Amino acid sequence: MNRQIAKLIQATALAAVIGLPLVAAPAEAGGSIGFYYAPRTARDARVLDLGLRAYSAYNGLRSGAHIRQLGRNNLAGIGQDGAGNLGVIRQQGSGHSAVLRQDGNDDSYGIFQFGRNTDANVAQAGDRQSGAALLFGW
Repeated sequence: MNRQIAKLIQATALAAVIGLPLVAAPAEAGGSIGFYYAPRTARDARVLDLGLRAYSAYNGLRSGAHIRQLGRNNLAGIGQDGAGNLGVIRQQGSGHSAVLRQDGNDDSYGIFQFGRNTDANVAQAGDRQSGAALLFGW
């Protein structure tokens, strides 16, 4: 019986030591969540490409690189090497950072950031690739 009590005391002490830093740590006020989509098939890539180009046309843009920022302290950049590429970055909120690099032809990618303090860094290499990122920060 003494052995069982000693094991119980050791287990309780170990649990207290492991749990202590978790209880004593201050709660973080900010955070973020991001969803990245890379189509697996050529058909899905074409559908996403069509959607991004429709979004671009709806906003009065044709092709190339487009950055729209609503808020403050946002940073964004798009670099393209090739023909027929479409890069879209939309940031709404504050403290966002986004970089999109496209090397190839007929690529499309959209980065959409909302809230505050999110970061995205995306590179595409090749032809007819498509993708999207949706990030939320608080």
